[in-house]
Parts: sequence; structure tokens; C-alpha cells
Amino acid sequence: MTDQKNQVFTQEDIDKNKTYAALAYLIFFIPLLAAKDSAFGKFHANQGLVLLIVAIISQLLYIIPIIGWIAAPILWIAVFVFAIMGIINAVNGNAKELPLIGGINLIDDHYDLSHGWS
Repeated sequence: MTDQKNQVFTQEDIDKNKTYAALAYLIFFIPLLAAKDSAFGKFHANQGLVLLIVAIISQLLYIIPIIGWIAAPILWIAVFVFAIMGIINAVNGNAKELPLIGGINLIDDHYDLSHGWS
């Protein structure tokens, strides 16, 4: 993944916006406001937004008796673990997609980690 990251994000962008990218996992739109031109920040904002949607879905699962009551806490643990993984990746300057949900692109910035800039 390191080779792909270097093709898509500049080292200057990564170094300058690591903090905003890490904050995206707490409040996804921070990089969109504070680092508008940062592809690295937008990548992590996208990951944070997808994680927020999964967290909302996990809350809605509580409506479903028994199955939802079992599935929701498991999903919440996954959300927590994924958020920690995302924060660690952002702070370390990595652009790794989150497991299972990381491939969903809701904030279009014309990048694709598997193919570079489009």
C-alpha cells in the first residue's frame, strides 16, 4: 500500500495534514473545512464518513428484537476498532482503507488507491 500512497498523495500533503486526517475519525468533516485542498485529508474524511454511517446503522439495529440486540454491540466494537485503526493510519501518514468498508467512496476526490489519480 505504501507504493500506492506515494503515487496518490504527496509527502508534503501527508505531513501537513496528518492531524486533520486523524480528527476525521471523530468528526469526519474537519479535514473538509480545515484542509480543503488536501487529498490525504479528503481520503480520511471519506473513511470517517463511512464509519459514521456504519455507527448510525448499528444504532438502528437496536430496533430489531434479539438479532439487533446481539448484532448492534458487535458492530459498535467494530466501529471503535476501525476508528482506532484509522487514527493510527492517519497519524503515521498511511492511506490504508478500513477493512470491509474502506472501499466505499462517498467523498469524490478523483483518486483511487488501486489505480492512482483518475
